[in-house]
Parts: sequence; C-alpha cells; structure tokens
Amino acid sequence: MPATDYQGSSSPLTNFGRSILSLRRDQVHTMDGSHDSTSQEFQLETFQKQVAEQFNELASAGPDELLSLSWVRNLLDVFICCQEEFRIVLFNNKGYLNRPPMERLIGEFYERIVKALDVCNAIRDGIEQVRQWEKLLEIVLCALDNQKTIGEGQIRRAKKALIDLLIGMLDEKESNAALSHRNRSFGRNNGSGKDHKTVGHFRSLSWSVSRSWSASRQLQAMGYNLNAPRANDVMATNGLAVAVYTMSCVLLLVMWALVAAVPCQDRGLQTHFSIPRQFIWAQPVSSIHERILEESKKKDRKNACGLLKEIYQTEKWTRQMNELLDSLQFPLSEEKEAEVRERVEELKQVFKTLKDGLYPLERQVREVFHRIVRNRTEGLDSLGRAGSSE
Repeated sequence: MPATDYQGSSSPLTNFGRSILSLRRDQVHTMDGSHDSTSQEFQLETFQKQVAEQFNELASAGPDELLSLSWVRNLLDVFICCQEEFRIVLFNNKGYLNRPPMERLIGEFYERIVKALDVCNAIRDGIEQVRQWEKLLEIVLCALDNQKTIGEGQIRRAKKALIDLLIGMLDEKESNAALSHRNRSFGRNNGSGKDHKTVGHFRSLSWSVSRSWSASRQLQAMGYNLNAPRANDVMATNGLAVAVYTMSCVLLLVMWALVAAVPCQDRGLQTHFSIPRQFIWAQPVSSIHERILEESKKKDRKNACGLLKEIYQTEKWTRQMNELLDSLQFPLSEEKEAEVRERVEELKQVFKTLKDGLYPLERQVREVFHRIVRNRTEGLDSLGRAGSSE
C-alpha cells in the first residue's frame, strides 16, 4: 500500500499538502454563518488526526511485536475506535447523507462494510482452526511434561499429535473447507432472540463462509474503485468525502491485515491501493502494509498458512520437536531425555500464549462484526429518516 502522488482527480486540489479540507475552510470563511461549518471542519480534521496518531502507534511496533496476537488485538481496538469516531461524524452531519455525491459515497462505503462481515466470519473460522492446533499441542504436553521417565508410549502419543498438527498447518484449504461445513455464526452460540434480531437482516453473511468463498477476491472487491475524493466532491460534501475515504482505507487495511495474519480460505495479499502521501495518516498506514508484505516474502514465511507470530512459533517448535523424536532410540540417554524436556518447555510457552490470546482475539473479531452490523443499520435508518423529511 505505498503512498503515491495523487493523480486520480479530474480537478486536483492545488497545494493538496496543507490539508485536503483547507480548501473548503477557505470558502466558508467568506460566507455568513460560517461558525457551524468551521466547527465541522475542526471535527473532521480531528478525526484525521486521531486516525494518524493511532496508526502511528501501531506502525511503531518492533519486529517481535508486529503480527503478534497482542498487536492484532491492538489493531482491532484501533479499528473499533476509528469506527466509533466516524459514526459520530456521520451522526453530526446527517443532513448531507442524502445529497449527491455523499449519497453515492456512503452507499459504496456500506457495500464495503457488508463485505467485511464475510471476512470476519472467515477469520473466526481461522481462529477456530488455530484452536484445534492448540489442542494438539496440549496432547503433546500431556504426554511428555511432568513425567518421571519418558517411555516409548509417551513418545508415540506425542509424535502422532505432532504429525497431525504439521499436516493441519500445511493443508490449509482442506482444513478451512471442513470448518465451513460447521455452519457456525457469531450469534449462534447465544440462543437469545436479541442477538438473532440484531443480525437477522444479515443472515446470509453471518454464517461461516462457503467452500467457494475467497478471501483474496473479497478483499479485491472491497478495494475496487477506492480512490481519493476529488476536489469538487470534497467541497460538495463539506469535507465529509474525506472522512468516508479515510474510514474506507482503515477498513480495507484492517481486514487485509487479518487475512494476512490468520489462516483463511483462499488467502492472498495481492490487494493494492494507493494513498496520497498528503493525508496525515498515509505514512503509518502505508508502513504497516509494507512491513506485512515484507514479512510475507521471507523465505520461511512464503508458504505459511498465516503470518501470526504465534503460528510461526508453533510450526517452528513443532518441527524441531518432531525431528528430535524421530532421532530417539530406546532406552533414552540422560542427554536425549534432557533435550526432550528442554523442547517441551519451549512448546509450553507457545501453548500458553495461544491459550491466553485466542479467545480474546475471537471476542474482538466478534465485536467488530456486531459493530459493523449495528453501525450500518443506524446509518441506513438515518438515511431513511433524512429522505422522508425532505
């Protein structure tokens, strides 16, 4: 997602660098009753600054933090915060939502967030897949940890679980297809009618994705026609077009990063869009995109089923443990038994991280899903009320 010069507008903003919103501000200062417009300008620029600050913090993560469970959870926290601020911006400017070109722009945004619901479901399935790996790790630890002596029976049991784990981490498509058959949803675990009413309108999108669904194609569809707003659109919407574009870019980056990190059906990182470097949040957003792409190109990550740091650690230590168990001869020497116990301690750390981090991550993905549904419903209701009052 490299930041590039802005060339997509037929009426480009001259001196775009000072602020895409400043053109509109210059205009409102020459008009009577500009107080409300100036207040709106301040609100919109505050939103831009908040997006920049939060993504700057995410982009400052060190190599060991990027794409870790904790970093992905922070990413989702930032998305929820940005979405809430964007919701407030729209609420305070409902009068513009039914006017052209805002009606078209907000309609395109709502189409993108509907597509994001499927991505959330696919990510939830991916988390469930990693949880199955966690259970296999637990079998290994039960077989080999806290044993006075390690015998052939324990080794055979651990080795079977390790082989199942390695196969599961390699056979991504088949594993995801099996998960899709479970036909589970975010709302299904709770039998209350309230949850069903909340997502009932999106029933077709609130179940696990079908076997033919593609994360790569979904992301490309979300990024289709996502261009920086033209100067005349900025002026016609009193700057709201910039807020919609900002939130669209945030949405696409977050969904793309989730697909990169978590095992996902037909995952691919080819999605590309350019952000004019004059946007104050362009640099950190582009930096995150570029760093994740670089990570995906590393020799030991190219064929990974997910770039999540804990997935990499799981595969690494599992392979090492499997190779060690293959080399064992019985009865075990003290040296070999000590080596096995050392590898077990390494696996215990990976297991603990997964055990502690997967449920909070799934809970956050579920929260993102429900907020998208709720905010879109509120937005459509506002559009309907605005239309009926005209």
